[in-house]
Amino acid sequence: MHSQEHQISVSKFPFKAHLSFKPIIDYWQQQQDGCRSSFLLSAQEINRLLQEAPELLEPITDLKVLAQHECVIDLLMTAIFPPATREVEAIGTVGPLYDVSFYYTDLFKQIILTDQNVLKRPLNIDEHRMLFNRVRMVYFLILEKFYGVQVPHEEFLIYTVPDYQLGLYRHFNVEINTQFLNITHTQPLPELAEKDIQYLLDNIRNMDIWMEALSPDLFEINGFYTLHLVDVTVQEVLSSLKNDLLERDVMLAPDRFEQLQEKVRIFFKRPHLQLGVAAFYKNRSTFVNFGNKINHSFLLQSEPSSSSYVGFKAIYDSLVQNGQPLVIKDVAKSQQLPDGVREEMLAMGIRNIVLALLRYGDEPIGILELGSPNPGDLDNFSLAKMDQFLPLFSVAVNRNSEEIEARVQAVIREKFTAIHPVLEWRFREAALNMLDKMNVTGGPVEMEPIIFPDVYPLYAAADVRSSSTERNTAILGDLTEHLQLAERILKKALEVHALPILDELRFSVSKHLRLLKKGFLSQDGILIFEMLRTQVEPMFEFLEATHPDLLPYIQNYRDAMDPQLGILYKRRKAFEESLTLINETISEYIEQEELNAQQMYPHYFEKFKTDGVEFNIYVGASLEERQPFDIMFLRNLRLWQLMVMCEVTRLAHNLKPQLKVPLETTQLILIHSQPLAIRFRQDERKFDVDGAYNIRYEIVKKRVDKALVRDSEERLTQPGKIAIAYSQAREANEYLEYIEYLQNKGILYDEIEHLEVEELQGVSGLKALRVRVKV
Repeated sequence: MHSQEHQISVSKFPFKAHLSFKPIIDYWQQQQDGCRSSFLLSAQEINRLLQEAPELLEPITDLKVLAQHECVIDLLMTAIFPPATREVEAIGTVGPLYDVSFYYTDLFKQIILTDQNVLKRPLNIDEHRMLFNRVRMVYFLILEKFYGVQVPHEEFLIYTVPDYQLGLYRHFNVEINTQFLNITHTQPLPELAEKDIQYLLDNIRNMDIWMEALSPDLFEINGFYTLHLVDVTVQEVLSSLKNDLLERDVMLAPDRFEQLQEKVRIFFKRPHLQLGVAAFYKNRSTFVNFGNKINHSFLLQSEPSSSSYVGFKAIYDSLVQNGQPLVIKDVAKSQQLPDGVREEMLAMGIRNIVLALLRYGDEPIGILELGSPNPGDLDNFSLAKMDQFLPLFSVAVNRNSEEIEARVQAVIREKFTAIHPVLEWRFREAALNMLDKMNVTGGPVEMEPIIFPDVYPLYAAADVRSSSTERNTAILGDLTEHLQLAERILKKALEVHALPILDELRFSVSKHLRLLKKGFLSQDGILIFEMLRTQVEPMFEFLEATHPDLLPYIQNYRDAMDPQLGILYKRRKAFEESLTLINETISEYIEQEELNAQQMYPHYFEKFKTDGVEFNIYVGASLEERQPFDIMFLRNLRLWQLMVMCEVTRLAHNLKPQLKVPLETTQLILIHSQPLAIRFRQDERKFDVDGAYNIRYEIVKKRVDKALVRDSEERLTQPGKIAIAYSQAREANEYLEYIEYLQNKGILYDEIEHLEVEELQGVSGLKALRVRVKV
């Protein structure tokens, strides 16, 4: 089979062809003969008129003949052009040489015909491809008519044509009707065996092979085609946007972003729309400019120090908080915009804007901006159209945000992280292959994908219960004590020196203390620390110099502060030290046990420390270069994992007397008995599960630790216990054997809880076993 696509060596249509009305006249003759009442009158009238126009029964060589017989041609064409559709459908007829249209609707003429009624060539298909398509269609008809082989016409033909009124492109699906195209053979046809026909069908991209087997000289074509154009601009633009937004760096390359803008313009039929995207960088709670567009993000046009920046920030923060899009039909008349913002938008030529929040899952990740110089171009109805592509932009912004973050992480990993030794052989193999290809091509080549199929995942986590609450409680306690110490000094100072500024500072400190009793917000904490550092503490220096009797109180305040941080850090320090002790103890134990597990059978292992410790294991034949894999090794690792989590539970419990804050851990194991594939992501230097079905495993991992027992308010994970989440009964049966073994060894208590897990977002049907560890 030839690999070259759309191969045809001729430069013009190779068949003998004539425009002819004979096929449609025959059609009407059949209607008359059949005496169908709905067509009988028209058929009889056509028959009468044709007696005065015998030249229409012959091949048409001069289109001027048609002008002399408009009446009968109009009647003939009612078979194709129902009167009710002439105003709204784009339908036209062309002769078999496929150049001039002789009968058409106004819409067809407007879209695809020149002033001389010649078909325009679509922008997306060159002349060679157009010729190839026509020749292939004729050969398919020949195969069906003379050899009884039905060929599926599956090709979806799209014409892209310019719309000069709008100044944009439009896309049309082309339906070709060959009902009135008659193919005859002028010489006996060659016989084709089944294998010959199959050979032709295997080479449908090479018409030279077909022309050799069935010479065009054997055939003659009479009649005409009908073309029906259906506007699919919206669907095509959405499909194109989807493909673009799935590519890497589409938000970062200036030319690519302008292509996105052009497609959004076509989608809305507004040639002057301007597109902007501001990504929300969660770690810093700020917006990041994406793309070097004709106009940057409206927010990021201004300098952070400018008054309009503050106005833009308020608008965007409001969007993030309430999630409702902002539609301004006329910027000049709007009361929803601060003055500085309105003036800056008008200076940029923006009179009409829509701002919509981009979300990924439940998280706000950015804002999409559409602006126009024409008031009213975009309104609330535009929001429904935007809903069709907002999710595409959300995915792209999220992936490009991750891409930027991955580049930062890649530098760190390149300097400090080595490839897992179990997998080093596969990376060496890929590197050698890449070097071999470079030697052959003489230039740079891409690294081959590194995928390990059919590996079994094991996941376990020891999570510190209520760590966020404990951390906030510690911060709140420290901040309250800090303010109380400051308040005490200010009250003593007022007794000896009744300055209004001292009373104002005391009032401010007391007010913050009252607010803290109602709840704690991180932003409030920052403001309070800033107030103490810039207003209260400088006052202490003045009091120290003028009122020596206040020295003990001021010294007491300073002694309470952390020397490095300059703030009161007792409870928070106790919490962090307790959390670190738990993490380090558990992490060190798991790492030691992991060395022993590698001796059982080599496997991939990765561990993470956050507010607790979690670890992933992947094991399977594809990961190991030499040692054969048996399911027995998997069962062995599963039992080992359960035993490790029992010991982790015991270690965490026994640490409690040493902890300044009595933190507890919860233990979780997730069973996934189906093998999956893992792919090495070169941009992040890490492994991810590969394939849509396997992603469910990752979703469960992220959500199950916070899950509740069905129909209750009880968390699945509990201190002193191990929760074992599963989906299938056979998974539970396997672990029940392990539990019985550990109960017999005196490691677990005898009772076993059989639980159902609440439905999680995107995950249902999870169940769990829960056992208590003897600590």
